[in-house]
Amino acid sequence: MWMLVSGALLPSRGAVFPALQAGGLAPAAVRRAWAALHSGQWQIADLLTTWRQYVLADPQWAATCYAGYKPKGVDTTAFWRPALQGLQTKHYHPQAGKALPAIVVGLIASVGRVKGQRVALPTAIVRPATADATETALHATLLARVKATLADDEMPVLDAGFKIKGLQAAGLKRYVVRLADNFTARRNVLPAAQPNGRPAAYGSLVRPLARTRKGKLIPATAPDRTESWTEAGLTFRAEFWDDLVLPDVKVSATAATFFVAAIYDPRYRTPWLLASPINLPGPAWRGLYRDRWPIEQVPLAGKQMVGGVRQFVFAAECRYRLPELILLAGAVLTYLAATTPASPTGFWDRQPKPTPGRFRRGLAGRPFPESYPLPARLRKKASVFAHLAMGILGHRRLKQVAAT
Repeated sequence: MWMLVSGALLPSRGAVFPALQAGGLAPAAVRRAWAALHSGQWQIADLLTTWRQYVLADPQWAATCYAGYKPKGVDTTAFWRPALQGLQTKHYHPQAGKALPAIVVGLIASVGRVKGQRVALPTAIVRPATADATETALHATLLARVKATLADDEMPVLDAGFKIKGLQAAGLKRYVVRLADNFTARRNVLPAAQPNGRPAAYGSLVRPLARTRKGKLIPATAPDRTESWTEAGLTFRAEFWDDLVLPDVKVSATAATFFVAAIYDPRYRTPWLLASPINLPGPAWRGLYRDRWPIEQVPLAGKQMVGGVRQFVFAAECRYRLPELILLAGAVLTYLAATTPASPTGFWDRQPKPTPGRFRRGLAGRPFPESYPLPARLRKKASVFAHLAMGILGHRRLKQVAAT
């Protein structure tokens, strides 16, 4: 963890052994640290629990709440490994325009504020169920974990990578998810009967936002209701469509319905198009989805600030353990930067901000902190070993005798 938070992976370009040695560890300590990473009997869930207990005990932490619900960010992140042999999981790379081999994990985090700054507190890091799991299968595993750990006052908030059908299949009774601009749904009410033709089984089509296709404008459906409010001197507007179902769902009294909201910000041209099975007021829609953004900070700090974007680990367990530790280190750096005074990078940095990059630069180049007050049970054992045989003479090997 000290190797990660001090940014030792950056000059070593992802090589673990040089990064450990750069922290001032002896060769034997470097080997022990690598053995703990490679085959140690520990799980990332225990570290996340310990870190969560520490943060919740800090009086500076304050959980955010909107309309009685606390936002809980849900996302997936990828660590690109195109040269890793035998890797079957892939993730879409926007620059490449296609899916590339990557270590993909799911991330669940509570969101709160520290000194006015929004900070994500990871609660779980989810691996794929199988080595060849697709992104859809990872989403199902991640959503199952969300459902199992969701408190009564928490609201999962997801980006457009998750679909309403998958959320309904996972059994989530509440969520806020962003929709594509060309999203369509149907009313859960049959349209007026026509004198001719087969009776309708589907409701009328609802298109919240207008779109252009082949040069023709497809108009938007008029909203069922609207709402306006003012925040920080800006006037926001929300348009709502109530009791909708997916386009392939027939009208039914037992159908899973949801609400759709278009949140208009005067500073931007296009609105947010969100969906939720809970009828929320306009400010709650905007506040819940805006508080999803801190979960994006965790992999950003871990990959770019810590140096975890490049990795040179290949074992089946270690290829997941290092990304998990990198995400935890990114969350730790972000929180510590928000709770400590901002330190300038140099004389030119006259108005420093409490960012994880500045905090990591303050730790860079410093040796491993051996003066930390460890528990009494963790101490250096001053054993006498000078009388013991060393090297090849210390091997307890017996010559095998052939059976007669």
